[in-house]
Amino acid sequence: MRRTISLALAGALALVLSAALLTRSRAADPVHPAAPSRNGNMMVTLCDGETSAEIPGVHEGERPTREQAADVARRLMDEWRRKNPGASWDDAVQVAQAVRPGETIPPERVPPPSPGVKPAPREGAAEGAHEAGETQQRGGGATAGGAGGLPAAPQGDVQSGHTYGAFSERDERIWAAETDKFVKQGHAIFHDATAVGSANAVSCDMCHPDASNTHPETYPKFQVQLGRVALLRDMINWCIQNPTRGRPLPDDDPKLKAIEAYILAQRKGTPLEYGKH
Repeated sequence: MRRTISLALAGALALVLSAALLTRSRAADPVHPAAPSRNGNMMVTLCDGETSAEIPGVHEGERPTREQAADVARRLMDEWRRKNPGASWDDAVQVAQAVRPGETIPPERVPPPSPGVKPAPREGAAEGAHEAGETQQRGGGATAGGAGGLPAAPQGDVQSGHTYGAFSERDERIWAAETDKFVKQGHAIFHDATAVGSANAVSCDMCHPDASNTHPETYPKFQVQLGRVALLRDMINWCIQNPTRGRPLPDDDPKLKAIEAYILAQRKGTPLEYGKH
């Protein structure tokens, strides 16, 4: 009995220590508070950790309107451009356009039919899931158990000895639809100050329209604001914690993953070049 209690206490202690270490690691990243306003107005700092501007008539603890937040973001960007006349904000870089809410998958995003596989309808995931039973009758494989009614395993003709050939074009459409849905979620969060827990109504898109100047292809790299080598999600959290004055999201938070997916989708086709500044 005593041994059982001791083991339970040891397990509980380990959990507490793990939580403490996680909290400590999160707190280790520096915070860059804005300089106080002479008029007592709310100050907002750009993601460079240096450029700041105030929101007139809005005091600390108050909630600005989206229009007020957009105005301070615009003024911050104008000041940044003035201080960095030779720099561009992705002006010469083609930013891929992710699928917007309410849109269907563009034809160019749909892979060409695989040899010997009957093309699937283009209605997306719902139609593909509806046809799962028909595929199973053709001997394409199991369909039950998938999340959201999707197939639990690849469907279609199986190329003997080749695992990656065990799916059809319809499967690819289903997966593309699910991926695009995830990117759309990130798009929505990126444009929603409340979704990222912003305390000053500033949303990510106000300084990074269409995820411009995020450069996910350059991570991991040494990030000056953090004082260490960082991943893209580390910088996302830094921006949430500083410019928007929110709380950093856990690494397994679906919102953080969706934001990351949206940013990556916007840079589709850009060559990877980790460490670049």
